[in-house]
Amino acid sequence: MQINSFFFQSYLTQLYGLPKQASFDAEKRVMSGMSLRLKEMQQFFKLKVTGKLDEETLDVMKKPRCGVPDVAAYSTFQGDYKWKKHALTYRIENYTPDMSVAEVDDSIKRALQVWADVTPLRFTRIYRGTADIMISFAVRDHRDGYPFDGPDGFLAHAFPPYEGFGGDAHFDDDETFSYKAPQGYNLFLVAAHEFGHSLGLEHSQDPGALMYPTYVYRDIDTFALPHDDVSGIQSLYGPNPDVNPEDPKPTPPVTPNKCDPKLVLDAVTMLRGELMFFKSSFFWRSYPLSATVEQHLIKGFWPEIPDHIDAAFESPLDDKVFIIKGEKVWALYGYDMVLGYPKSISIFHLPRKVKKIDAVLYDETSYKILFFVNNQIYSYNEEQRKLEKGYPKPVEEVFSGMTGKVTAAFQYKGMDAFIQSDLQTRKSEVKPHLTQFFMIIFRFQLYLQRTKYV
Repeated sequence: MQINSFFFQSYLTQLYGLPKQASFDAEKRVMSGMSLRLKEMQQFFKLKVTGKLDEETLDVMKKPRCGVPDVAAYSTFQGDYKWKKHALTYRIENYTPDMSVAEVDDSIKRALQVWADVTPLRFTRIYRGTADIMISFAVRDHRDGYPFDGPDGFLAHAFPPYEGFGGDAHFDDDETFSYKAPQGYNLFLVAAHEFGHSLGLEHSQDPGALMYPTYVYRDIDTFALPHDDVSGIQSLYGPNPDVNPEDPKPTPPVTPNKCDPKLVLDAVTMLRGELMFFKSSFFWRSYPLSATVEQHLIKGFWPEIPDHIDAAFESPLDDKVFIIKGEKVWALYGYDMVLGYPKSISIFHLPRKVKKIDAVLYDETSYKILFFVNNQIYSYNEEQRKLEKGYPKPVEEVFSGMTGKVTAAFQYKGMDAFIQSDLQTRKSEVKPHLTQFFMIIFRFQLYLQRTKYV
């Protein structure tokens, strides 16, 4: 992989306080004077801390993101910042050519409302003079000391509450901003993040938080401010006093913790050697040759795929991964969406009465796909493209001794793994009365304990 030494030095200089005179050794991928800052960056993003430019670190560095430093100590503006008032004004100084004036106005208004909904803060637009939050689109050097870098890279930046530029938000007009489509960079999402800085928030290490540094597309029609962001902004300004305490409170989205012993996964699948664990709006990637487990938002990779999926499985025969929710199925070729999807689950010849699939197990030796539906299993022969005769069968008949609802299933190193709400079990073959194994997924590493059903 070709390394642009200027890019990485600029990245660490702007975001992690690297002195501008530091040197970079591109050939050895070793940084002289950069190692300490790179370790801080790796620690912030919960990567393996090596102080060297490994592939995972490079991948994170190349993601489009906010231009505000990740570590508060390297911000030009030291101290705890918050507005001393709750009534704030904003002004849109100019517009991007990517969107209509009405679309920009609406995106900015909704982005501010995200924060007003959970705090006492109230925002009023003005059309002339100096507002608390001045909003502008600019390119390259725009006279604030933080020049933009062209398409991608740094999308925008904002300043915390203080005199001068305090509260202002600047957007890189070399980017392509969008209104409600996932193409380009959604202005509502970028602006909502930047306004968090305008109100005094720093970056969050929670990958599900709006204030996470890198850009991730989310469904804006169903967007709700995540729990981490609500906690952060309310620590500065308190809750919204206009909310009736007797009214039912919406539950902000919470980022699942892979170490939570009560965690019940939605689905698990292999993808070309990687293990993929799905839960609510997120998935984890476990690499075969690395101890690192990465957590991502599903829509950050595939905006078309819904959250809270029901099942997933890899078909080596088709070299595809299938994602199922309800009566629809999506297909991936590697990490790319396959055109023509979603399709109906009827492509697997399942009867019309099947409206939801709990889990799917793909048997690589026989090319059979087992669909878990309530307490029954349907067997689909992928080579022959038809359901097998004699199915559905009770789960206990196919897997002797297995009780309870299966929420996810997958093959791992030639063995079949089943995940249930209270038990993780594993057996050697899709036959009854054989030796079975219990599998515990802890931090998404596999530990085995052999036992037998009598």
